[in-house]
Amino acid sequence: MTYCVAMAVDEGIVFLADTRTNAGVDHVSTSRKMAVFEEPGERVLVLLVAGNLAITQATLQVLTEPQDAGRATLWNAPSMVEAARVVGEAVREVHRRDAEALKTFNVDFNCSFILGGQIGGHAMRLFQIYAAGNFIETSSVNPYFQIGESKYGKPIIDRVLTPDTPLDEAAKCALISMDSTLRSNLSVGLPLDLLVYERDALRVTRYAALDQSNAYFQMIHSTWGERLRQVFGEIPDPLWTDEGDVPRRERTTLPSAPRAAHEGHASEPRPAQTLAQAQPQGAASAPRMPRDG
Repeated sequence: MTYCVAMAVDEGIVFLADTRTNAGVDHVSTSRKMAVFEEPGERVLVLLVAGNLAITQATLQVLTEPQDAGRATLWNAPSMVEAARVVGEAVREVHRRDAEALKTFNVDFNCSFILGGQIGGHAMRLFQIYAAGNFIETSSVNPYFQIGESKYGKPIIDRVLTPDTPLDEAAKCALISMDSTLRSNLSVGLPLDLLVYERDALRVTRYAALDQSNAYFQMIHSTWGERLRQVFGEIPDPLWTDEGDVPRRERTTLPSAPRAAHEGHASEPRPAQTLAQAQPQGAASAPRMPRDG
């Protein structure tokens, strides 16, 4: 599995991806899930991938192989919207080629992408592209996208991130989101790829590969856990005053069992039986063990 997140704020875009691939509990490896298409001074496009590794790698191959003359690519797309269409068409091309064969082996066509960046003369934009090749764009009310194992890292983003969040704070938020995911899901793992694109730079100026030895990420990991416990301890415990309106159920009485007549006399009440005591009607009782003496 994987976790990738991208955040578009006024000052730029933050991209963060893990590198773990998991083919089973005893086969864990790493693979880059961030691809950068950069032509300094003209364009910077960053692509994050999640899903079936063979499908996402096949899509990347389509995007990086030489194309027919006149066909749009990520290197010549005139706008970010057109670049998102290029990625979507690459996904559809892989689907047309491989989907039926995968279906024969009960393998879902599972992939998702985040594409963001800037092309000279245009504004920054950030898109999420689905397995069908269609896509959506961030907005002022939803300035980020997640793909992969998104649930663990989502709460901190929803509480902190806004379009006017400073770029470095957005990067910090992304790292805390990743740390929360690493803490709760073993299918996401180090090292991490972090790229912070500054608006109108049209070149990569901030990139870091983070592993266990990275001091800042270790500080994030330890500090965030300590502060969460501190704040949790500072929140008052609940106070119990009275029972209030407890939704109690009325006690019901079962109707009396019918009286069985035998030779004119009611049968004696029988004790409840356990499963071990139950015997078929007419079955002989188990023999008793003789006592000593």
